[in-house]
Amino acid sequence: MWIQVAAVSGMLAVVAGAFGAHGLKARVGPEQLDAWATAAHYQLMHSAVLLALGLFAAYSGRSVRLPASIFTAGMLLFSGSIYLLVLTKMRWLGPVTPIGGMLLIIGWLSLFKLGTD
Repeated sequence: MWIQVAAVSGMLAVVAGAFGAHGLKARVGPEQLDAWATAAHYQLMHSAVLLALGLFAAYSGRSVRLPASIFTAGMLLFSGSIYLLVLTKMRWLGPVTPIGGMLLIIGWLSLFKLGTD
């Protein structure tokens, strides 16, 4: 399942990056474009991690549910909140972004446990 999640997330990250580079230039300022690019970059990078986890699980038979779930939630909250902040100006989403960032950090830490099992 995680390979499919990685595939969809990676595809969406590329679409988001292209949209940011081409479709948003005339609509938002440079600071918002930078935030959008950061969100797309983090989503794509963590999609690659999900792919690696999915392949690891497929070949080792070990569960990657914990780190993969944490990374997925982190991407949704971190990148998703930035995308929505840029597109909608919903300022209440601002506090969601660091929660997503913390989940991404926790996801990386959870890999330590996976490596010691």
